[in-house]
Amino acid sequence: MLYRILKLIVGLGIRLYYRETKVKNAHFLKHDGPMIIIANHPNTLMDAWLVGNVCQQPIYYMAKGTFFSSPLKRRILQSLNMIPINRKVDGKIKGISNEDSFAACYKILEEGKTLVIFPEGNSFPERQLRELKSGTARIALEAENRNNGKLNLKVVPMGLFYSEAEKFRSSVLVSVEHGLFVTDYLEAYRENTSLAAKKLTEKFRIHLERVLVTTESPEQEKLLEDTLHILWGIERERDVEHEVSFMKRIKDRMEEIQLVQPYLFEEIQQLVTTIQWQSKKLEIHADFIHRRFRSRLYQMQLTLSILFLFLGLPLFLFGIIHNLLQYKLTDFLVQRMTKYVEYYAALGVLIGFVLYPLIYTLFLLGFNHLFEPALWLKIVYFISMPVSGILAHTFARYLRRTGSKWKYIFLIMNQKDALKELQAVQLKLKKLIFD
Repeated sequence: MLYRILKLIVGLGIRLYYRETKVKNAHFLKHDGPMIIIANHPNTLMDAWLVGNVCQQPIYYMAKGTFFSSPLKRRILQSLNMIPINRKVDGKIKGISNEDSFAACYKILEEGKTLVIFPEGNSFPERQLRELKSGTARIALEAENRNNGKLNLKVVPMGLFYSEAEKFRSSVLVSVEHGLFVTDYLEAYRENTSLAAKKLTEKFRIHLERVLVTTESPEQEKLLEDTLHILWGIERERDVEHEVSFMKRIKDRMEEIQLVQPYLFEEIQQLVTTIQWQSKKLEIHADFIHRRFRSRLYQMQLTLSILFLFLGLPLFLFGIIHNLLQYKLTDFLVQRMTKYVEYYAALGVLIGFVLYPLIYTLFLLGFNHLFEPALWLKIVYFISMPVSGILAHTFARYLRRTGSKWKYIFLIMNQKDALKELQAVQLKLKKLIFD
């Protein structure tokens, strides 16, 4: 019961925090039998919440034993379908037995349920897929071994992609792979447990890489992100799924160029650096570099923008008045509570669930005291506060976008040659990567 209630609350939190949450190939999660879902782990608790929100069926999680450091925590977390596991790096937590935890996993799978494991172990806010621990493979193989290979256990890789994991109203793509069965490794497991688990873990890695955009180093990740930022404006489809697809195309081409034509790869690096420097100097957003100036179109867009600003300003101010305090306070508290970016989103949701209703209630009490409105008006007022908050955030983004358009127009008028030079460099970068 507690799991279902929290799933509804967390699902609401995810929808409020992220502007776009898209699931690709969700049908692969349907299976007439037990499943183990393996996923990358870039965003701590948010990763687990996302997986739980995507799955229709109740799921069970393996979590590090340090979360279960007291009897009260243990009782609460176990009621949320979490299974503790002692890790070597953390030491042994009193009251937690790995043997009992593994036995609980086997029981869950034998009952046809779904288990979620993050085989990287720790959470890292990077696009690198870290070394996978072999524990997932051991659990899968032992579960099948105990049932003579007739369990019909399916291991489903899931890729979690965040455009900007820690940022409010950013985007998420959950990409599901078709999965694999482990019975082909069962004989090898019976002969050599460690070797079979190692080989199966490598297989898991191959399947996970199919649903992720992975990099080998922080330097490669930065170059990929910078190149995406520069060239993303040339794409017509702008949702998170197309962003991942476009990033994969850039990554694959860069790897090919680095292998076959390393001198061109160095030129790409130089061009990216040049474009970033020139864009910063000209104060122009990357989306505007490639655009052609069409005076009538821009005049119409700016006229509509001014009209929209005029009409939307009262709602924007209403949203700011009722949401700015808790928005800033949440951000302040999150940064005080942790220095790790990968915890920002989850903490933001948890703190927000306390602060926002509390401050909305205070506003409602003040409204009731001043005006003594009818019940229906109180309900409308209360609902309007969170709705106007989301609209105010969207409106603020629109203001920034409109400001970028004005800068672009002034740039066309005053520094046309510099813009043309920047466009030529961007076009050269595009040709080097895609032609």
